[in-house]
Amino acid sequence: MGKKKNSLLQGAVELLILRALRDEDRHGWGIQQRIDQIGSEALSLKQGSLYPALIRLGDQDLIRSEWRITENGRKAKYYILTKSGRKRLEEEVEQWREFSRAMNLVIETA
Repeated sequence: MGKKKNSLLQGAVELLILRALRDEDRHGWGIQQRIDQIGSEALSLKQGSLYPALIRLGDQDLIRSEWRITENGRKAKYYILTKSGRKRLEEEVEQWREFSRAMNLVIETA
């Protein structure tokens, strides 16, 4: 039986993108691959969700972008986590942990 891919909650998309950019600048496909890798391919982030989220994060100055040449010699837009983005990532991770603890309490108690 294969792993089921879960669709993502709306607020989780930005958190996953910020996390994917925490350690390394990446282009869109690289972000998508990193999220698959981190989530053991149990999470599915579609391009239709990825690119609008990248625009929203850029509009909030949480990421910036620049054109670079990839390892394959192609030109691609790379996304870079800003200082504000790093701070937001820390805040979002803590909020997610609190939410997760509360949900676990409800699920386990019920």
